[in-house]
Amino acid sequence: MYLSAIVLAAGKGERFRSRLPKPVVRLNSRPVIIYSLDILSRHPLIKEIILVVNSLNRGKIAGAVNKYRIPKISRMVEGGARRQDSVYKGLKALDDKTDLVLIHDCGRPFIDKRIVDSVVRAANKYGAAIAGVPLKSTIKKGARIQRHQDTNTPGSVVVVETIDRSGLWEIQTPQVFKKDLILRAYENFNCQDVTDDAMLVERLEHPVRIVKGSYFNIKITTPEDLVIAEAILSKCKGKGRGKGK
Repeated sequence: MYLSAIVLAAGKGERFRSRLPKPVVRLNSRPVIIYSLDILSRHPLIKEIILVVNSLNRGKIAGAVNKYRIPKISRMVEGGARRQDSVYKGLKALDDKTDLVLIHDCGRPFIDKRIVDSVVRAANKYGAAIAGVPLKSTIKKGARIQRHQDTNTPGSVVVVETIDRSGLWEIQTPQVFKKDLILRAYENFNCQDVTDDAMLVERLEHPVRIVKGSYFNIKITTPEDLVIAEAILSKCKGKGRGKGK
């Protein structure tokens, strides 16, 4: 089995509000992107890693990769306007020998070998698999009151219904697919706006398996998430997670 990984780092990170590109912002003593790259590069099944970057962060990411001596980086390509455009560029850069493709957001630093093993194993058997965790929060559907022009006005949104959370999952990355399946999904449906790669495979009516991820596998999107990530890192220090093992 030839397994390739695509790591996405092409987003502008506008919600993160930092002078530095989010992938190279320090989490403890290392750039955010290095945590997941370290895990993926150490995984025995992964043969290559394709980094998808943008023109503004390419140099800094290349510098971090060199400094931390991350192996298995086969290519660095520039992404597109949307996340799915960036993934598609990564897919087109895959080695011809690739059987399975692992897609991961660099903003999720706390993956581990168990998660990667589980998703890869399920995808190899069923064609498509994603990491996720059962939803814990109460979810309500809201609607804006039309008379309020300012959507930030307190009370401008009312509850329409409370969603039954049983059976609902918060989806994460990594997501793993057979190469021919994910390519066919992108070639057929890339013009449609989606929020993750599995949505395109779903539109092929191919079943996507969910495997248990981790509640630690958060995505760093805003400055508040970095505070949570530092707490997770502190909690897990000494258990190997902070060292990328």
